[in-house]
Amino acid sequence: MIGRVHLDHAAGTAVSPAARAALLDALELTGNPSSLHASGRVARRVLEESRESLAASLGAHPTEVVLTSGGTEADNLALRGSWLARRAGGRDAVAVSAVEHPAVLETAAALRAEGAAVVELAVGADATVREEAWAGLDQRVAVASVMWVNNETGTVQPVDRLVEAARRVGAWSHSDAVQAVGVEDVGFAASGLDLLSVSGHKLGAPVGIGALLVRREVGLQPVAWGGGQERDLRSGTVPVALAAALAAACADVVAARVRRTAALTGLRTRLLDGLAASGLGGVHVHGGPRTSPAIVMLGFDGLRADDLLMLLDAAGVDCSTGSACSAGVVGPSPVLLATGLDEAAASAAVRFSFGATSSGSDVDALLTALPDAVARARAVHG
Repeated sequence: MIGRVHLDHAAGTAVSPAARAALLDALELTGNPSSLHASGRVARRVLEESRESLAASLGAHPTEVVLTSGGTEADNLALRGSWLARRAGGRDAVAVSAVEHPAVLETAAALRAEGAAVVELAVGADATVREEAWAGLDQRVAVASVMWVNNETGTVQPVDRLVEAARRVGAWSHSDAVQAVGVEDVGFAASGLDLLSVSGHKLGAPVGIGALLVRREVGLQPVAWGGGQERDLRSGTVPVALAAALAAACADVVAARVRRTAALTGLRTRLLDGLAASGLGGVHVHGGPRTSPAIVMLGFDGLRADDLLMLLDAAGVDCSTGSACSAGVVGPSPVLLATGLDEAAASAAVRFSFGATSSGSDVDALLTALPDAVARARAVHG
């Protein structure tokens, strides 16, 4: 919408020019990439070139790229596929951090209902996995999942410790890197991870495309069956145009990562400095010692986050109370509850997130709108 200030890029960002161009070009193709005729071969070539580009951007081998409908499907496949593949060998448990995205936590809960043991890796007040929590991994664990960058607080998790702890007990390691690509140096091979999830609409691709990177030695079991596409792990006709858009968007953000990170850091600093200078009291910054510059989660004493969100919305500012996947569910942030905050504090936090189109004027507009919105939200709360 024209005139609005979009500060909810962690939920979804604008389609980038590079992704749009790649999408429109590939939409001209008529062949199914699994067909053997000439049109099919053309589509297959575009698909595999897109796979190669995505692999290069993420430091993986092309055969390790399994295209999915997005991060949620990738997370589900990583956990469920690992558990199904390894439970017969005595690995009947999955380990997840207490602050994972619902795509991971709800998958773990579903597996528990099917007989899996779930090991929860506790976090500290900064939302980082506690050092002592890694000792909870043992030889029963099929896969351990810890997100690279938390989608609510922006906390950067110690992926190296995840890999080290998982290897110690022979578990596979998975990280949801949906919020990390473009701001962190995400290299699949260099990370040592066995599985990694990405999502297109957080990078500048359209909704409906993502990928799970699967190390070549990892033998996941599929969770659906059909024509055997995507290493027999994700059957179904692959959307070539969306794959091309994802590859273009990812190449774009990875190439611009250093410049992008500097710009986002400047916006984050502008917001926090502006808040400090505003005299607005009772404001707390949530997050760990290392936090993504793209995400700022603020707690406001004496109000409900959903009230503040709606008042800012009326003022033309888009923001969030947490994961967009929990939209419509009013309640305290599970991430902040896991850090030890009480329900009142966990219900009073709002997330602002930046993207490629964010500017200093966006931050200034937020700083202008906040004092009145906070005062009114506090008055409503009483």
